[in-house]
Amino acid sequence: MKLSILTLAFVLAAFTLPAQDYSNSPWHIVAQDIDPNEYYGVTCANGMVGLVSSPEPMRVQDVVLNGVYDYYQRGRVSNILKTFNHVNLNLDVDRRRVDRKVIKNYAQVLDMKRAALTTTFEAYDKVEVKHTMMSLRHLPYTSLVIVEITAKQDCEITPMSVLEAPNHLGDVRNYFAEIDRPHVKIPLMTSVADSPSGKHKLAASTSFIFPESHGNEPDVIHEDWDYNMHLAKFYKKLKAGETYRFALVASTCSTEHYDDPHNEAERLTIFGALEGTERLLRRHDAAWAKLWESDILIEGDLQAQRDVRFAIYHLYSFARKGTAYSLSPMGLSGLGYNGHVFWDTEIWMYPPLLMLQPDIAHSLLEYRYERLGAAKQNAFSHGYDGAMFPWESSADGSEDTPVWALTGPFQHHITGDIGWAFWKYYQVTKDKEWLRERGYPMLEEVAKFWISRVERNGPGRYDINNVIGANEWEENIDNNAYTNGMAKTVLAYATQAARELGETPDPDWMHVADNIPILTFPDGTTRENATYDGVMIKQADVNLLSYPMKIVTEREAILRDLKYYEPRMAPDGPAMGFSVLATLYGRLGEAEKAHELFVKSYEPNKVPPFGVISETAGGTNPYFATGAGGMLQAVLSGLGGLDITDEGIIQLKATLPQSWTSLTLQGVGKDKKTFSVK
Repeated sequence: MKLSILTLAFVLAAFTLPAQDYSNSPWHIVAQDIDPNEYYGVTCANGMVGLVSSPEPMRVQDVVLNGVYDYYQRGRVSNILKTFNHVNLNLDVDRRRVDRKVIKNYAQVLDMKRAALTTTFEAYDKVEVKHTMMSLRHLPYTSLVIVEITAKQDCEITPMSVLEAPNHLGDVRNYFAEIDRPHVKIPLMTSVADSPSGKHKLAASTSFIFPESHGNEPDVIHEDWDYNMHLAKFYKKLKAGETYRFALVASTCSTEHYDDPHNEAERLTIFGALEGTERLLRRHDAAWAKLWESDILIEGDLQAQRDVRFAIYHLYSFARKGTAYSLSPMGLSGLGYNGHVFWDTEIWMYPPLLMLQPDIAHSLLEYRYERLGAAKQNAFSHGYDGAMFPWESSADGSEDTPVWALTGPFQHHITGDIGWAFWKYYQVTKDKEWLRERGYPMLEEVAKFWISRVERNGPGRYDINNVIGANEWEENIDNNAYTNGMAKTVLAYATQAARELGETPDPDWMHVADNIPILTFPDGTTRENATYDGVMIKQADVNLLSYPMKIVTEREAILRDLKYYEPRMAPDGPAMGFSVLATLYGRLGEAEKAHELFVKSYEPNKVPPFGVISETAGGTNPYFATGAGGMLQAVLSGLGGLDITDEGIIQLKATLPQSWTSLTLQGVGKDKKTFSVK
């Protein structure tokens, strides 16, 4: 709690934003021409708590808490919860409120290296304000805000910590206490509430960290306001030219994480307050520095470097090791897709994390393993054996797709996708104990599902009928290329996993795999399904048989499928469709075409002011972490040539576009190898 002004000034120096040109920085994302009516925030997150930025000074739009789901009238299905806005601040200058109407020179910059968002502005021509927030990487439930206020003329400032509950939380209880010790005084403000159905209890707690020594810090005044809001404030007189700095530490958790979230949120906030700003920053920075040891370095194209790092930043921000939580398509950036978990995780976001952060990838798999029982119940309910994973998964692993969406009952490839991901983890880590305890039990149940799912209509006709494939615009079709291909692939992986452990695989697994058909047109082009006639498609389906699967492997066949399906890709389809085409062209050595599609997979999807990406070109539902995963695969496995094999991660022959002078993939795999392309 105690921190000298000199020491704090030194700590904050790294967050100070003088008039500076970031146009040549590969680490900074600058909000351009901020318009509050056309504002899509950037997220500061640590894999547990997501803070979504706001155009309003010193505030956030949302606080999203990972792993916590409840029902609040959104499609009769569960939704990831927004929790208390616990890092919001108000500021009065000479007893007048600071808001957008009275500020100028409002600017925001994200430092990706330190996962910190800094906002600067001037108010009433009396103060300059610098506000930096971060979701602390080393403390999963705790956030830190650092505020620096410089007086342009003599004035009195009144900073306020505002703890506010969103409307969907019920039975809100507000508390304030001051913990007084001989060397420190901790003003502790706390709120506790029920989730919409009462399933969970949520808590948030905040405290100021002052630079003054004990006895000299400002008096903190607590005020109750509305039922769902209270605040703690202090007064400080400043002379012209004087700068005052303070911090706010804030923690939030729920009964998903702790039996007693009220006490735990307070304990964590007290811990953060007594750690002090310097230690919190040092440990946060060290944790992010460790993550950034695994990075992608692009020479010759600053914009590509920045865009790729922005994608890595989001995947690192939305997940963390040591948990059993997965990734939704929008990560911790809001309520998109209700925060549910789809194939987006295993096929799009998981592969880059597996290559760069295997420990985080492990958490995503643990999420699925803990819900294996629910998947077995789902298979039983549909008349199948083994495990049938839900298309949309949330807390308990049962099907959470809205009833009107047919993807829930019919998009069965998700079960293959999960089995595929489990085997890939073993290929990268060679962790045989994990394979015995987690990997093979999963693959065995996945294999049992597929051999019960096929319809045995004769040699070469073990059909998989009445499904929805990766191209969701083709509903209730037969022998979908992607579904059939993934079933064949995971049946082979289950067989291989059994042998790796000295077990005898069920011979029916490979018998079925060998008889599942992959349909083609007369010229040899892979046919998307039994009735596909060339109509426009939502996203890549057939092309996924070449990557990440390795069913279509001949160069001519890959190109034939690419040339047939690329012009049929909907321009308003999701970003990852174009990224897989980019990956394939990169693996074929056609770097310029790969680069063209790589840019197409995300550049049209950027929205202001940070350029966070939406699901589709012209869309407004960022941040689309699925798209980030796809575009990173275009770099890692396309232009970078990385390939996950039984020998681990290897590098195929790779070629760069002319605009890139070099590509370095560092910290790859469990051995943190470096791969380069010149």
